[in-house]
Amino acid sequence: MRLRAPEVTDELVVTAAPTAPRTARRWVMQVAAAAGIGGAANQVAELLTGEVVANTVVHGPHDAQVVVRLAVTGHTLRVEVEDSGGGHPELRRTEPTAPNGRGLAIVDALSSAWGSTNEPGRTVVWFEVEDV
Repeated sequence: MRLRAPEVTDELVVTAAPTAPRTARRWVMQVAAAAGIGGAANQVAELLTGEVVANTVVHGPHDAQVVVRLAVTGHTLRVEVEDSGGGHPELRRTEPTAPNGRGLAIVDALSSAWGSTNEPGRTVVWFEVEDV
């Protein structure tokens, strides 16, 4: 029987710059590991965080603040990425030769749940990963 991870919440604020995905990935990996989330769940969370933060860098306001929140409850790791854009992230089909457009498809395929909320001046994309 696996021990439950302790409840952990933490937050990171980065600027929407080319280095933001790498910074956020490393931070999520460290915080998740400290909370007892390891192996595949940690690697999936790292990958998906990079995808969502990269989407924010590409599609969000230039040099905006990006807030990455992480919460671990039991065996569930939840990551939220918030920016000051008002966009509406959409899952879309992408041609195999297209140079981009796969971020949310990867999130959809690898997370146990995901979604987004948007309102004027604020967009949040979240996903959950189960550590079983």
